[in-house]
Amino acid sequence: METDPASLDPEERTNKLLALASAALGVMSLCAALIPICGGALSLAGIGLGLFGLRSESRVTAQVGIGINLLALLIAIAYAIALTFFRL
Repeated sequence: METDPASLDPEERTNKLLALASAALGVMSLCAALIPICGGALSLAGIGLGLFGLRSESRVTAQVGIGINLLALLIAIAYAIALTFFRL
């Protein structure tokens, strides 16, 4: 049974929101990874939010968000290197 969000303490609510925001930024940064600066910045922000979201009960959401953001960061770095050296 899901708990009512209004009954949670404010810090737990904030941490759950940070975990969810990390996962959402991960999806957006995967899409933006083809523009390395945008994708890299979004994924770094998502990793930071995920690290703060690890303190919540929804640790799995935060861990998934961190994983997606790390993948997007690696794609953005690889694409930036490809653009630099191979002039795509």
